[in-house]
Amino acid sequence: MEPLFGAVLGLILAVASTAHESCTCATNKWAVCAQDSPGNCTCRLVGSDHPVDCSTLTSKCFLMKAEMLPLKEKRLWRPPHGLSDSDGIYNPDCEDSGDFKARQCNQSSTCWCVDTAGVRRTEKGDSSLSCSELVRTRWIYIELTHKRSSSAFAAPDMAKALTQLFESRYKLHPKYIAAIKYDPPLIQIRLDQKKKPRWDVDIADAAYYFEKDVNNESVFHSNSKLTVSVNGDALAIEKLWIYYVDEKPPEFCMRQLAAGISAVVTVVVLTAGIGIAVLLILRWLHSRKYKKFESKEMREIKATSLE
Repeated sequence: MEPLFGAVLGLILAVASTAHESCTCATNKWAVCAQDSPGNCTCRLVGSDHPVDCSTLTSKCFLMKAEMLPLKEKRLWRPPHGLSDSDGIYNPDCEDSGDFKARQCNQSSTCWCVDTAGVRRTEKGDSSLSCSELVRTRWIYIELTHKRSSSAFAAPDMAKALTQLFESRYKLHPKYIAAIKYDPPLIQIRLDQKKKPRWDVDIADAAYYFEKDVNNESVFHSNSKLTVSVNGDALAIEKLWIYYVDEKPPEFCMRQLAAGISAVVTVVVLTAGIGIAVLLILRWLHSRKYKKFESKEMREIKATSLE
């Protein structure tokens, strides 16, 4: 009887272990999941406690908020100069939908306006700064290079491989991939999304997941390294740049531009002033030399006439 009981207990533990392992969020390693009931797994995001839909990508705003937690922990172990202040790393304020709030502020009451990708589009100001709307990021340009040791690929094969990557791994509909151009070793990808239905993945979220994958900081639960195959050959991505284009131009004030123009004008004026001064000095030296020569010549003439 005891062997039978042991076998049953082992089976129950095995089933429970399998259920626990299956209760994970495949698209977000920062989600904390719990088995509420048989077949019902609920996942919430660390840092905001928002429920996570693991069948699609998590919004960039929620990801950045979750990402701030390990950064705060690392500050206890790193020297102060080991962290750099960057607009790309901050603890964002998010709407319940996962969208960025139009105005973002840090702990020192410094505020700025962002677009739907969370990218700053105004100068930083104080808490009185007003952001009337959340401007949509319509275009995203992605530039990347592969290692030169990799052989050049056929452009159609490259476009097909990257389109499949964004569609299968990042759930992005191919209609939002406007163009893929390949000029070895440079690859250019343009994502275009003027309007987005609620059920479609946002191009900003897809670009953020892709950036994390390329930097070996995958958000996916498997945390596996990104592998891209072009017609059976591995694509070794080397560098990545991402540019955001909003529906409306950024609202940076002209102070920086004015300062730059003022500096250029100052340099030009100083250069011109120095040039004029040099010319005047040379002219004065030449005139002085001529007068000396003329005076000497007159003395010689007078001496000759006296003789």
